[in-house]
Amino acid sequence: MEKFFSVNEQGVSIHCKIYCEDMRSIKRVVLFGSGFGGHKDTRAASRLAARLLKRNKSIALIAFDWPCHGDDASPQLRLEVCDHYLSVLLGYIRKRFRTEELYGTATSFGGYLYLKYIYEHGSPFKKTVLRCPAVNMYESLTSRIITSDEIETIEKGRPAQVGFDRKIRLTRDFLTDLQKADITTWDFSPYAADITIIHGDKDEIIGHDTDWFFAEENGITFHTVENADHRFTDPVKMDLAIKLIVEGLGLN
Repeated sequence: MEKFFSVNEQGVSIHCKIYCEDMRSIKRVVLFGSGFGGHKDTRAASRLAARLLKRNKSIALIAFDWPCHGDDASPQLRLEVCDHYLSVLLGYIRKRFRTEELYGTATSFGGYLYLKYIYEHGSPFKKTVLRCPAVNMYESLTSRIITSDEIETIEKGRPAQVGFDRKIRLTRDFLTDLQKADITTWDFSPYAADITIIHGDKDEIIGHDTDWFFAEENGITFHTVENADHRFTDPVKMDLAIKLIVEGLGLN
């Protein structure tokens, strides 16, 4: 079963998609966070859900749109709003499904936001598995995603439309917030035992070695997928990533 729904609480409307066998039998929930410019209806989420549900009928996967992503109508992207969305969604899941069996997986920018949330609030997840997390989000965004013309526009105090599938309205304030929230300088060792990072060594957006060093510094389990790019466009590489995600979540 696949179903779109919205969580309308605390002044926000979060657009979601749930994958499950039976809403009444859900005992464990995997929360899927997409990357920069991504959306809830992504093939990566669908393939992971299929793998999870094949093994356990009591599991649900919920994917959602970050602010300014997918169908979200937020006027501009701010880190504190992303944090608020995650808090609201986690509270909704606990209340709606009466469970503390929460697991997290995210990609790229979503991985950065999950790590930031874990450090600032404590981990809400029993296990967290991140694919190519943008631990150096500011550097990756400004050197590999934003064009020189867009940076010039932002530096002049005007917003710029940036991104891939959907353009995201970015401001100088957002880039400043990213600079301040440099998670590569934070200590994640208290949470390391429950975090796994998966990264392709041909990633053209987020440097493989950057994530590897971050994992080494914090004692986080790290898996390299050879010849995989940022989006894991090779289906064989994506299948391997999904296998590693399921194993890292402890749901295999």
